[in-house]
Amino acid sequence: MAGEGGNCLIRNDWICAEYVRTRGQELIDATLQHVGITVASVLIGLLIAFPLALAARRWRGAAGPVLGMTTVLYTIPSLAMFSLLVPVFGLSAAVVVTGLVLYSLTILVRNILAGLAAVPEEAREAARGMGYGPVRLLFAVELPLALPAVMAGVRIATVTTVSLTTVGALTGYGGLGNLIYEGLHSIFKAEVLTASVLCVLLAAVADVLLLLLQRLLTPWTRTGRKRAVA
Repeated sequence: MAGEGGNCLIRNDWICAEYVRTRGQELIDATLQHVGITVASVLIGLLIAFPLALAARRWRGAAGPVLGMTTVLYTIPSLAMFSLLVPVFGLSAAVVVTGLVLYSLTILVRNILAGLAAVPEEAREAARGMGYGPVRLLFAVELPLALPAVMAGVRIATVTTVSLTTVGALTGYGGLGNLIYEGLHSIFKAEVLTASVLCVLLAAVADVLLLLLQRLLTPWTRTGRKRAVA
């Protein structure tokens, strides 16, 4: 039966428990690299997207260039993006992380702007009436209320990044993508399928964890839904 015993490696089955048993450390290392690249890319993307979104909201003249630039970056094919970055960073993880950060900007910037735009004006006026300055208003009122939209953007960016990280195999820093690429090149079915399934599971787990974090940080949204149902 496929997947049972060491013969599945000889038969080159798609499902092979022996492959997982004998190459477990390799799978763990690839998964950890995949997670590390994804987390670094999304966090750096957030650090860049936040001031860009604030600038686009603060100055009308900056909104067009910021949104246009991030949109154009997102349209560049990943293979071309990484190839353009290689002369700058060499064959390193920085090529993959930089490319993924640039891709994440269009999603994160737009969701941050959408979240801030959805903040009720009455909430801003009430905060100003209580003596809140611009900075305190932003961090104490606007950002908490914009958090659902921001977290939705983070979830989309994270799942997208998990997928695009596999393309980093072209530089040797693709996490599970390295195994998929090697398996396709050598026609090693178990390696291709196992790494692909792990990549899908990684995206699903990341999305669920971020959804739980969103619900933890925005308990008032659950209260609102319960009242609506009642």
